[in-house]
Formats: sequence, structure tokens, C-alpha cells
Amino acid sequence: MDSEIISIFPTPIYKSKLGRELNKKELAFINNTKSKVYKNMSNTTSNDTYILNNKLFKNLKEELYLKIKDYFNKIISPEDNIAPYITQSWLNYTEKDQYHHTHQHPNSLISGVFYINSDEKFDKIKFFNENYEIIKPEVKTWNAWNSKSWWFSVKTGDIIIFPSSLAHAVETKQGDNTRISLSFNVFIKGIIGKKNKLEELYL
Repeated sequence: MDSEIISIFPTPIYKSKLGRELNKKELAFINNTKSKVYKNMSNTTSNDTYILNNKLFKNLKEELYLKIKDYFNKIISPEDNIAPYITQSWLNYTEKDQYHHTHQHPNSLISGVFYINSDEKFDKIKFFNENYEIIKPEVKTWNAWNSKSWWFSVKTGDIIIFPSSLAHAVETKQGDNTRISLSFNVFIKGIIGKKNKLEELYL
């Protein structure tokens, strides 16, 4: 029987690369920050949660911003006069046998992760479909429509951007490297909506 499956309302996961290696000063700062952290459930986060505001990361922030704009242009494609901007940014350190609990990013439109030290063989980011299922038969073959989770392998230099409402996690770390990532949240500024439709909003 001829048939087709059409996917509508998909969840966008944007994947790119930085395109360069971090320089010695950037890496030294990141390694030094490892001692200035607080503990999550089972990994650590930098005390500085506006890490990209550091002058040392001026170029990195601009490079990540170009990826954010590319996400907006290709996925959101706004007609309104708005611009994305990075709100918060922080470093994560995950050692062997540690993990990062399942979470979302409130008060943000999109979020992203830049992988500073990551082993593609072991390191991944896992996303979750939290839509409630009224009927839940046993699955014979998993696919993009019936899966409740989906993961992507990540390596040093990768950038992942996704809707902030999408639940995600890092499973128990394997391998001997310290997984280091820089996470960031993004919101918008400008004007959205139409005045004569009574939906205008200044941000």
C-alpha cells in the first residue's frame, strides 16, 4: 500500500561548530574557573553565571551570537523588529560517574550548549518528549514519533541550540575526561505583535 508519513510541528535542534579552537588564555580561564563552582545534583556549575560578559570571551560571545541569529533566521524567521540576546551564561564541569539532572530553562526562549571538552565516544546530550500519553502500547521498533527521548553525541567544538522548554539531561559520565561545557540562555528585545490587533508588546 502506498503511503507517506508527514511530520508536522517538529522540535528544532540546531547543531553547528565554533569553527576554531579556543586560545590558551580562554582555556586557562576555563580551567581556573573549575575551582570557583557550586554543586548541582551531581556535577558543578561556575559561580559566575554571566561568564560570557567577561572581556576575555568577547570574541566567543560574538561567535555564539552569530549561531543564535542563524537559528532565529532559519527556524523562527520573525517578521517583527526583534533581536535575540544572551541573558545568562555559565560553565559546567562533569567528571566520570557524575551526571546532569533532567531540567528545562525557564524565563528563556532558546538555550544552547557549547562543548569545550567533550569525548564523542562517551559524551551526549539527551532530550525528552514530555507529552502525556493517554494510550501507551508496548513499542516494537523505536522511531522519531514514538520515542520518549532522543540523544546526540557531542564532541569538542560542537554547539547545540534548542527551545528552552525542551527537557534535557546528561546521563552518567563515562570516559576519563572532564566534560566541560558552556551553557547560555537567550531572550529577545524589540517589538512583537501588531498595534491594531491589540497584541503589541515592547520587550
